[in-house]
Amino acid sequence: MSFTPSYVIFRENALEYPLGNQLYKLFTKEKGIKVHKVSSKGPFPFDNDISFRKKFARAKRTIVVSVRSLNKFQSCKPSAHYQLPLVTGCPAHCHYCYLSTNLGKNPYIKVYVNLEDILARAEKYIVDRKPKTTIFEGAATSDPLPVEKWTGSLASTIKYFADKKLGKFRFVTKFTEVEPLLGIDHQKKTEFRFSINSKYAVEKFEPTTPTPLERIKAASKVYQADYPLGFLIAPIFIYKNWENEYSELIKNLRDNLNSDGKGISFELITHRFTERAKKIIEEIYPETKLPMNEEVRQFKYGQFGYGKYIYPKEKMKEIEDFMKGIISKAFPEAEIKYFV
Repeated sequence: MSFTPSYVIFRENALEYPLGNQLYKLFTKEKGIKVHKVSSKGPFPFDNDISFRKKFARAKRTIVVSVRSLNKFQSCKPSAHYQLPLVTGCPAHCHYCYLSTNLGKNPYIKVYVNLEDILARAEKYIVDRKPKTTIFEGAATSDPLPVEKWTGSLASTIKYFADKKLGKFRFVTKFTEVEPLLGIDHQKKTEFRFSINSKYAVEKFEPTTPTPLERIKAASKVYQADYPLGFLIAPIFIYKNWENEYSELIKNLRDNLNSDGKGISFELITHRFTERAKKIIEEIYPETKLPMNEEVRQFKYGQFGYGKYIYPKEKMKEIEDFMKGIISKAFPEAEIKYFV
């Protein structure tokens, strides 16, 4: 399932970098893509007299080629120490995605051409934290794999971290175009993770993404390439027959990986939503069946100071026991990093 944008916008200062010029040549040759040059700062050449929903959909089909400012890297708990900003945004239309609220009405897919500067900034963090190892997350505000065929940023970053004694890289994806990354000498310094979910969750809430089995088959290729492998099962939903479908997911994973789980990790995240997110989601995806009934949820303040609706305590315990149970049985040597 390959992503091709409808629009590509180039900031002028992006063309001062080799990757910016390379991308300009690539995209201007692609049929059906409208390419625009704009100033380094300022608005884009779009008609904005359209609905929020149409703006949002257009932005999901738009790549912005730009230069990333090198301000302080954001923290990334519990996944890593810092975010590594290679890409911002994602072409998928997952109904529950927090980027729907974080990126506003125009969640453009921004790719950054000053990769050498970004990695040099990461190096400073590594040096400052010596002798501790510093871990960087490459997908905190994006899914970088759909644009990798143009940018090559993941490949360059994996190669960069391969010889870093005190630096590690990790990222997560829902997509399956992994072949360009399989032959890289990664030295096990990059953890390659897949976001997976039950058949029901993917079909109902993750349109325009590969099926669970397609992701698992891609993960098998990554595992054979000897990458440290992780799985993000998120968000976990309770619905009719949820236990059977999540059991089937783990069975398919075990059958395709043919592993006891050594070198494999799991991160488990239950579904939650905020009041603001609910309003935006219902405007963007009015047909959604996403379970967002506050009356059957528990309200909780999060680490960033805003409240969210989570499953009640007894349901959380039920989910945790069940998911950890089926994972531990199928992959006794795997690490379950956390459950939230």
